[in-house]
Amino acid sequence: MYNSSSIRAFAVFAVALQMMVGAVQAHDETKYPNLKGQWGRFIVPGIPGQPSFDQTKSWGKGQQAPLNAEYQAIFEGSMADQAKGGHGNAVDVARCVSNGMPSVMIAYQPLEFIVTPETTYVIIADQDHVRRIFTDGRDWPKEVEPTYLGNAIGNWIDENGDGRYDILEVETRGPFKGPRVYDFTGLPLHYDNQSIFKERIYLDKANPNILHNEITVIDNALTRPWVTDKKYIRNANQRPNWPEVSCPEDNAQMFVGKENYFLSADGFLMPAKKDQPPPDVRYFNQPRR
Repeated sequence: MYNSSSIRAFAVFAVALQMMVGAVQAHDETKYPNLKGQWGRFIVPGIPGQPSFDQTKSWGKGQQAPLNAEYQAIFEGSMADQAKGGHGNAVDVARCVSNGMPSVMIAYQPLEFIVTPETTYVIIADQDHVRRIFTDGRDWPKEVEPTYLGNAIGNWIDENGDGRYDILEVETRGPFKGPRVYDFTGLPLHYDNQSIFKERIYLDKANPNILHNEITVIDNALTRPWVTDKKYIRNANQRPNWPEVSCPEDNAQMFVGKENYFLSADGFLMPAKKDQPPPDVRYFNQPRR
């Protein structure tokens, strides 16, 4: 026989269930573009090098980034260090530190977009696992902890007035953690970490399996805003393979102080640069000669 407390508990559960059903019904998926599936980087034939910010150009110097003189010199220094076997400005990437914005949107690993009325989630199968774009009308926070991804606020746009959203406009601000780079040659953003990124994310009108991400970078290391149209292509496989990435696993880069060395296949420390001195072993017992 039911007692009064059981009846009250059931009533509370029924109300909660109705609220959940109402929330699900309130999210009309037909109002939003179909971004479901796995999205990979659109590879432009004939473009050499690893993934780059502007995918229509080769990485590094081929990006022709509008850097000011100070940061062009920093970039040249990074590439010179890499030519000797170092990591240059990309040393934190080798340490498995976050790539941050805008590098995470290169789609070095596949991306997934999950759209809800309040938030659009970008699942990143790399060191940065998820990016949140808030679309609930909130304002910028007055106080916030710096992050590599920054704070992203978006707004859905019905471009042609047909009652369906076509474009997700996003602005991402810091303060950011840093330093951050555009690609693994160490192409740098300003060390003040005050970048602003503006994005327009939309499906291609001729091919709904191509997704555009027009990104504008406003950064104090640039002589002008840097604009590029990133493209992603939807994987036709309805059950694609989702990679699992753990950067520290099998990472052979070993750092001692400011120097990095390389761990050989048989577990011994090797130099990463020509004529690199061994690490300081003063706290280890040394064999007597």
